[in-house]
Amino acid sequence: MLRRPAAALLRSLTPHISGGVGANSRRLPPLIVPSILARFLSTPTSPFSSPPPSSAAGRDEDADDGENPGVSGDDGARLSISVDRSGLYNPPDHSHEPSSDSDLVKHLKSIIKFRSGPISIAEYMEEVLTNPQSGFYMNRDVFGGSGDFITSPEVSQMFGEGSAKFVDFTKALNINLVECSPTLQKVQYNTLKCEDEPVADGKRTVSKLCGAPVCWHASLEQVPSGSPTIIIAHEFYDALPIHQFQKASRGWCEKMVDLAEDSSFRFVLSPQPTASLIYLSKRCKWASSEELEKVEHIEVCPKAMELTEQITDRISSDGGGALIIDYGKDGIVSDSLQAIRKHKFVDILDEPGSADLSAYVDFASIRHSALEASEDVSVHGPINQSQLLGSLGINFRVEALLKNCTEEQAEALRTGYWRLVGDGEAPFWEGPDDQTPIGMGTRYLAMAIVNKKQGTPVPF
Repeated sequence: MLRRPAAALLRSLTPHISGGVGANSRRLPPLIVPSILARFLSTPTSPFSSPPPSSAAGRDEDADDGENPGVSGDDGARLSISVDRSGLYNPPDHSHEPSSDSDLVKHLKSIIKFRSGPISIAEYMEEVLTNPQSGFYMNRDVFGGSGDFITSPEVSQMFGEGSAKFVDFTKALNINLVECSPTLQKVQYNTLKCEDEPVADGKRTVSKLCGAPVCWHASLEQVPSGSPTIIIAHEFYDALPIHQFQKASRGWCEKMVDLAEDSSFRFVLSPQPTASLIYLSKRCKWASSEELEKVEHIEVCPKAMELTEQITDRISSDGGGALIIDYGKDGIVSDSLQAIRKHKFVDILDEPGSADLSAYVDFASIRHSALEASEDVSVHGPINQSQLLGSLGINFRVEALLKNCTEEQAEALRTGYWRLVGDGEAPFWEGPDDQTPIGMGTRYLAMAIVNKKQGTPVPF
């Protein structure tokens, strides 16, 4: 296919090679001419090269192209041309075998390859948990015994009792749920026994449990403002994306997620300073030198700082308060990121999107963020969950419930009570060892942010 243009190109060069016609033409030294011709006459060695043409083919082509005026016919030699393709790029064979990678894994790998470098753990968490198509929370019910973990309200009815006794409070409620997962919105809709009712401008959703209207929002900013607000953030902060930093010889370096040679995920340290170092600097400013000397790793959650500032601004302007309940500590969090799948801990980088990712909540960071955001709020706690529920009367409630129940119900109440307020393994358990109730009473902490006009909340 390429022989004819190549022959034409050579014809255009031959007047300069062999003398040609005209006063300005010049003849190259004899030793150079054979070497140039040899390049075009050499037999190709590439398996992709065209075979040398037969003499008949050469005669037909020369007849089509006309007589070459630059080649002497004294020896009767005819010019033939072949193209050496050995230097051309040979792409690897394309595999049509289906990849075992999930869509989310392919997406994460494409981000890393596109940037030619690693991504932060915060971005990894955000994609794994809330990617619209494949995020862990987006398309499944992750709660309960059949899910991946159990939360306090599912342990026992005693965790959420109390507000129904205050009729005026219940009548004044407007429930606004901040939830980005369509699947979990449906779960909440059913749990609250919601129904849609026609109104003048369309319809509204009402919970038949308390008669309060219910709305869903993707973020706190979308929740209507202007009225006193009670914000409850129960196991919400622990799923916010964190940045991890590790102390190295060159100083604090951010821990990142990269691809290894075999295309698996791995942790690496950023070779250059990252933009999130500004949040590390802010967090270290709130810590003592003694506290910083004890740690080799620090987790920082910028979104927790920003969310706390939003909550504080709203409470400062509208009144009300916020109750934050989560597992964490009142100080620097060192290295707490974990993955849970079907109630078991798994590797953080294993099958992204199939396990929940969460980290301990830095309650000290929440406190400092709130106090710096406004002078009109006060911060109380943290206290542990056992102290919180004890102050709210859970001991009296369990005693009252035990008086009128079956033995099976009593066992469930005792188990639930221990899980909510106990510490470690339950001493009364007589069932299978792998089902021993583990108390969360000291692992979970509670903190309140309130408008100063509201005074001190009762449990604190």
